[in-house]
Amino acid sequence: MTGRISTMVRAAALTWVALVVAGCSSQLSRVQTWDGAAVDPARVAVLKAPAEIKVKEVNGKRVGNFLMDDLVLDYELLPGDNQIVFTYKTIWAKGGVVKNGESKVHVVETAPQQVTLVAQPGAMYRFEVPSPKNRQAAEAVIADFSGRVVDQSGATVATAQPHEARTEVARDQGRVTPAQSADNALDTLEGLKVLWQKASAEEKREFLTWAFE
Repeated sequence: MTGRISTMVRAAALTWVALVVAGCSSQLSRVQTWDGAAVDPARVAVLKAPAEIKVKEVNGKRVGNFLMDDLVLDYELLPGDNQIVFTYKTIWAKGGVVKNGESKVHVVETAPQQVTLVAQPGAMYRFEVPSPKNRQAAEAVIADFSGRVVDQSGATVATAQPHEARTEVARDQGRVTPAQSADNALDTLEGLKVLWQKASAEEKREFLTWAFE
């Protein structure tokens, strides 16, 4: 099991590197947020998320881990109640000299937040969040985070609240179990499938040549 997971992760990483080098666009297609077959587009709602919003779960289903931090994604939602768990994250370059091994950026990110959206068939929604001009302003934003979801008319349909995290704690928090590793590998592959779908025929040929040379 562990060997298979390692192979999956390695293959996923190689695919991602190849597609990024080939210049794959960071604008990806819509993300389906439920298991099972696709639904008639006229029946689903769409939630637009800016690059600062990292959607983690929709109705308990993990939908994140797309490997890059600058993705602008649209999430397809089934009609009815949808609980969306996300974080708000911005990245700022460090000024001055950076020591060896030290990160070159400051990452400013909220704790998990959630919104409950009653989606209507065919409706379009979007996150509306602050746009700080510098790191200090970003840190002030997450200290008292305020975000919302609006409809096409700009009316507020959901307001962000701190996520009510599950209280279950793993018995061994210091160890990654095979099941957790498998979940991480599958999340990585899910993101890579979207990247592959957006790659051109030429990019796919270049990748396959590189992968099997």
